[in-house]
Amino acid sequence: QLQASGGGLVQAGKSLRLSCASSGRPFRTYTMGWFRQAPGNESEFVAAVRGNGGGTYYANSVKGRFTISRDNAKSTTYLQMDSLKPEDTAVYYCAADRSIILSDLRRAGAYDHWGQGTLVTVSS
Repeated sequence: QLQASGGGLVQAGKSLRLSCASSGRPFRTYTMGWFRQAPGNESEFVAAVRGNGGGTYYANSVKGRFTISRDNAKSTTYLQMDSLKPEDTAVYYCAADRSIILSDLRRAGAYDHWGQGTLVTVSS
């Protein structure tokens, strides 16, 4: 089970940190991802972090502004979002998968487990 939190209303240029708490699985082995969906748009890959000490991956639209990290001791994944823009407004979802391959990291359909989403609204 995944529980996302940390969304809210923030002005452009400010920061937010999202959290995704995981339970019921060997967290450190799972690849964790963040996706977002704005009204009227399809789901969009934001960032992912591999399990077992693997790397991090970002969408070009957030690279340099967002940072994904994980705390295996707390079974929690974070998405630090800096320099937020109005176009970052969306519902953000965390996702997990144990056996995802590198080429599927950016594909929402490749993840087996999803959180409920948290709304981020960035005002101009």
